[in-house]
Amino acid sequence: MPSKDFDTGAHPTSGHSDQGRLTIPPTDWYRSLAAAGLRNPQVHGPARYWLQVEGSFTRALQRQCTETFHVEVQHEGFAVPTREEAQHLGLPARQRAWIREVRLCGDDQPWVLARTIIPLACLEGRGRRLRHLGNRPLGAYLFSSPDWQRGPLETGLCNRVVSGQPAMARRSMFCHRQQCLLVGEYLLPDLFD
Repeated sequence: MPSKDFDTGAHPTSGHSDQGRLTIPPTDWYRSLAAAGLRNPQVHGPARYWLQVEGSFTRALQRQCTETFHVEVQHEGFAVPTREEAQHLGLPARQRAWIREVRLCGDDQPWVLARTIIPLACLEGRGRRLRHLGNRPLGAYLFSSPDWQRGPLETGLCNRVVSGQPAMARRSMFCHRQQCLLVGEYLLPDLFD
C-alpha cells in the first residue's frame, strides 16, 4: 500500500490560484518504480528517465537545456509539514520545519516543482546555509558536500486536481549523521512531453 502525503485534498503550498497547474497535488508514494508501475504503467514511459536520474537532478536538467536554467523560489520559510512527511522524517506531529518550494525552469519553462522539508536540527552549524539558498539550487549544495548521503528513491503518483499538474514525482532523503531532510521533485508535463 502506498504512503499518502496529504490527509485532505488540498496541499499546503503557496502556488498561484490562477495557475493551479503549477501547484503540487496530493501524491501516493511507492518504494520503487516497479511498485508504482503496477498502479500506473506510464511511469515506464517518457518520464522513466527523470524518475530514475542518479546524481544531481539539477545537473541533469541543466544538460537538457538548450539555453538557460534557473530556479524560482515560490515559498520558503518555517511551516508544519504534512503528517506523512513528518512521519517519514520521524518528526513529532505539528513540529515546524524549514520548507522550500521552488520551480526548476529550463529554457524559460517550468519543468519541475520541488518541495524540500528541512527539520530544525538540520539548520544548525553549517546547515544554516540551507535557509539562505535563494535562487541557487539545493542540489548544488547537497552534492558538493561529502557529508550528505542520499537514500533510496521513491516514486510518486500524483492525484491531479487540474490538468497540467504533475502526474509523477520522485523523492528521497538526504542524511548527514543522524539528521535527514526530504526532497521531492514533481515532474511537469513540459519536461518529457
